[in-house]
Amino acid sequence: MIQITPQMRIMLAVTPADFRKGIDGLASVCRRVLKQDPFSGYVFVFRNKPGTALKILVYDGQGFWLCQKRLSKERFKWWPKKGGDETHPLAAHELQMLIWNGNPQKNNVFLWKKI
Repeated sequence: MIQITPQMRIMLAVTPADFRKGIDGLASVCRRVLKQDPFSGYVFVFRNKPGTALKILVYDGQGFWLCQKRLSKERFKWWPKKGGDETHPLAAHELQMLIWNGNPQKNNVFLWKKI
C-alpha cells in the first residue's frame, strides 16, 4: 500500500498517456517527455485520453509501484489545461482530492459522517 504524505513531491503529466504502457513505458515518458528522473522518488500522475482513468507511478527505493484507478461511470472532472508546461505540481491533499474526482484547485471541505 502506498501512503501519500505531505512531504511527497507530486508531478501530474498534463498530456494524456497511452494506458497500454506499463511501468517501463511510463518511466520512459517521465524521462523523455516530462524531463524527470523516474527514480527520483517523485509521484507521477497520468490520465488516459478519455479522462476515465488515472495511473500513479512512484519509485520507493526498492522498486516501482504502479497504481490505477478507473471510474465506472464518469470522467475525471478536473485536469490542468494544456499550456506550455508538460507537468503540473500537486500537493498531497490535492492528489487525494483528484483521486476522489474532486477539483484540487477549489477549497473543498470534506464532511465526514460519524459511524
